[in-house]
Amino acid sequence: GSCFWVAVLDGNVVGIVAARGNEEDNTVELRRMSVDSNYRGKGIAKALGRKVLEFAVLNNYSSVVLGTTAVKMAAHKLYESLGFKHVGVVEHYALPGMTRSWLERMFFQVRYHRYRLQLREE
Repeated sequence: GSCFWVAVLDGNVVGIVAARGNEEDNTVELRRMSVDSNYRGKGIAKALGRKVLEFAVLNNYSSVVLGTTAVKMAAHKLYESLGFKHVGVVEHYALPGMTRSWLERMFFQVRYHRYRLQLREE
């Protein structure tokens, strides 16, 4: 139920993406998508995202979900261009490893955006 893909260009790793299946609600979570900053804007992230969607369809998942703390609008536009719908925001999200100390709460006002792409009805 989980996969990891690597984008390679001229022998160099230029991007990655992971997907984790969840049998309880029949979803796939798109996780850890990243493209080397020197290769952004070349369609690599879109190709990686499509690979996750292909995996979800081939394995009969009903939807693909993701969460992001990205502040750059380009990331949000990418997800929407792949067909994802913005379904909510969690304010003051705690990143993994955060202790939620007073200083962290003061400096890290993180917004966590959730997206969903419905592939088929259950």
